Amino acid sequence: MSLEELITTYGYSAIAIGAFLEGETILILGGFAAHRGYLELPWVLVSAFLGTLLGDQLYFYIGRVKGKSILEKRPHLKCKSEKVFAILNKHQTLLILGFRFMYGFRTITPFLLGACEIRPFRFLILNFIGALIWSMTIGIMGYLLGHTLELIIDDIKRYEAWLFIGLSILSAIAWCIYFLSKKKSSTNK
Repeated sequence: MSLEELITTYGYSAIAIGAFLEGETILILGGFAAHRGYLELPWVLVSAFLGTLLGDQLYFYIGRVKGKSILEKRPHLKCKSEKVFAILNKHQTLLILGFRFMYGFRTITPFLLGACEIRPFRFLILNFIGALIWSMTIGIMGYLLGHTLELIIDDIKRYEAWLFIGLSILSAIAWCIYFLSKKKSSTNK
C-alpha cells in the first residue's frame, strides 16, 4: 500500500484518534495531507474537532466520577492539579477555552475540571468552542505548512514521503524529550 493510499484510507480516522489522545502533530500532518490533495481540509477539521471534543468530554466525566479518589492516590497528579486549580480559580472560562494549547496539560485539565465539579453543561459549551478554535487553528497551520514547503521545495511530490516521515520523527522526538524531562523532574523531587 502506497503512502497516498494509506493517507486517503486511514487519514480521517487517524486524525480523530490522534486528536482524542493528544493531537497537535497528527492534525498538522492532516492539514499538510489536505494541502497535498490526499484529504479534504474541511473533513480534516471535522475529524479533529470530533476527536478532541469527545476525548475531553470523556476525561471530564472520568474526573467528575473518579477524580477526587484518583488524586488522593497519586501525589504527582495532585501536585500538577494544584497548578491547574490555581489558574482555574482566576480564569475559569479562559482555561476551559484554551487548555488544548497548553502542552502537557491537554489531557489532565479536563479530568481536573471534572474533579472540580464544574457544571457539565458549562464545560460542554466552552469545550465545544475551544475544540472548534483549536481544530481550525492547528489544522490550518498544517495546511499552510504544506503551502510553505511547496514554495520552498520545487518538486515536493518527490520528497513527500520523506517530509511525512521527517515531521513524524521530529514530533516523536519532541514528545519523548518532553516526557523524559517530565519523568526526570518528577524523580528529582
